[in-house]
Amino acid sequence: MIGKPIQDKQVNNKFEKDESAKAKMLRGSAWMTMGSIFSRILGAIYIIPWYAWFGKDNLAANYLYTQGYTVYSVFLMISIAGIPSAVSKQVAHYNAKNEYALGQRLYKKLVLLMLGLGIGAALIMWLIAPLISQGDPKVVPVYRSLAIALTIIPLMSLTRGFFQGYQDMFPSALSQLLEQVARVCYMLAATYLIMRVLKGSYVTGVVHSTFAAFIGALGGLTFLGFFYLKKKKRLNELAAQSANQLDISDGQVIKDLLVESVPFIIIGVSTTLYNLLDQFTFKKIMLFSTNFSVKMINDLYAIFAGNANKLIMITISLAAAMAATVIPLLSEAYTKKDQKQISAQITDAVELFLLLMLPCSLGMAAVAKPLYVVFYQYDITGIYVLSFSAYVAIPIGLFMVLSSLLQGIYQNKLAIRYFVIGIIIKIILQVPLTMLLHPFGPLLATAAGMMVSNWLMLRCFYYSYQLDLNRVTRRFDALLLFSLVTFVVALGTVQVSSLFLNLQYRIQAMLSLLMSVGTGGFCYVYLCLKTRMADKILGARASGLRRLLRIR
Repeated sequence: MIGKPIQDKQVNNKFEKDESAKAKMLRGSAWMTMGSIFSRILGAIYIIPWYAWFGKDNLAANYLYTQGYTVYSVFLMISIAGIPSAVSKQVAHYNAKNEYALGQRLYKKLVLLMLGLGIGAALIMWLIAPLISQGDPKVVPVYRSLAIALTIIPLMSLTRGFFQGYQDMFPSALSQLLEQVARVCYMLAATYLIMRVLKGSYVTGVVHSTFAAFIGALGGLTFLGFFYLKKKKRLNELAAQSANQLDISDGQVIKDLLVESVPFIIIGVSTTLYNLLDQFTFKKIMLFSTNFSVKMINDLYAIFAGNANKLIMITISLAAAMAATVIPLLSEAYTKKDQKQISAQITDAVELFLLLMLPCSLGMAAVAKPLYVVFYQYDITGIYVLSFSAYVAIPIGLFMVLSSLLQGIYQNKLAIRYFVIGIIIKIILQVPLTMLLHPFGPLLATAAGMMVSNWLMLRCFYYSYQLDLNRVTRRFDALLLFSLVTFVVALGTVQVSSLFLNLQYRIQAMLSLLMSVGTGGFCYVYLCLKTRMADKILGARASGLRRLLRIR
């Protein structure tokens, strides 16, 4: 009689602990998702006027812009050196041991290092721009305008990682949004002035559009600086109460971090390497296997690597937001050797991904026609490519989450191995699929490579970390069914609206888009709340939403 209440109390305490960890993940994911989604939406909305102001040169401008950003992304990840994610992981590790001072010391020592890495990467990108231009002189100034942003972005990313180590996602989310606001404002103002007022070259317009990355980074870094000063008193208090039992030299701390950062570099550039492979092979394969003109091939590349990619990144940003949230939480559980907590967080992260990503991807495929017309212009190839890309977003997003989960539990070598296997699959399939399916080929090759990597990672979690695959499978079946119903409802709304709206015109396509997103979105939310599926994944928050919507 005496033992049972004690046992129940232990169970209740454990339950509260699990719920607390889950609440942290949900809250962090909410902040990162909001920041990422709003910044991605803003980063997509600017396309409407930007694309229009380039007039007949819009696809050529987007081709240059996409080429520049694909290479820039690789240099960005190298200059950041995986350190922000590694800092997030290490700071959470030290904080879990009550060694707050050590984590803060690590951040301060890395400030100058990140500035040096950024400046070095910027100089290299500036100098080798002609060598990587593939003989196109127009892309050289685009590369160089982007190189300037590399000087300060690593420091900004380092500061974001530091706060994420404290499981505080607010500064990262808001700085990301402010960065995007500053970037888009400069970008649109410069483009309008150059293309509409001065009637300048589209190359000049693209150069200033890419230079906007520096303006945005300046805005994001300024906010983070103010936030750091605001929190400095609290940080000092935490440092003062540190256990100070770990006697580690500055050199050892930085060495440990750099070792941790290497896998983050490789995984961080993984999706960019897939895109880079497309950039340097698509044109060559198409010239060899078709009689298409160079302009037509460039336009096709701009459609699948530029136009469609910008829109699916809105949904993929959901996965990126969750990945950033999960790493410090898993690192903390791993440090405490809490196997049940590790298993629970892995399962929760996969379920949260399915809850958000399945309806977003299938919904985007359903509304591809009005969505593409709203952001670009009517183009039947572009519409089909966007619809197909929306499906490909699911394995890409899942890869981002699963690889982050592996890194959160210090299985870096496995994450790299599974990525390498996936990219090999991509390389093997790239040529035959591109020859056969043209712009759809590289997308299908990417999906195949990512799915192989995902299967290997899920297999690892199942056998080594007790992933509750039965539970995940049940949730997946239900969420897939709800998402398919949402797809049918949204697609049906598009088809019905096309009976009285001409979807080749932007305003009428916008009306169709709003109606289809509204009906499809409400359908999915209603099904998840009505069946209590949302409660199983989100907990008490779902019941509050159900009361608000008066769903019993």
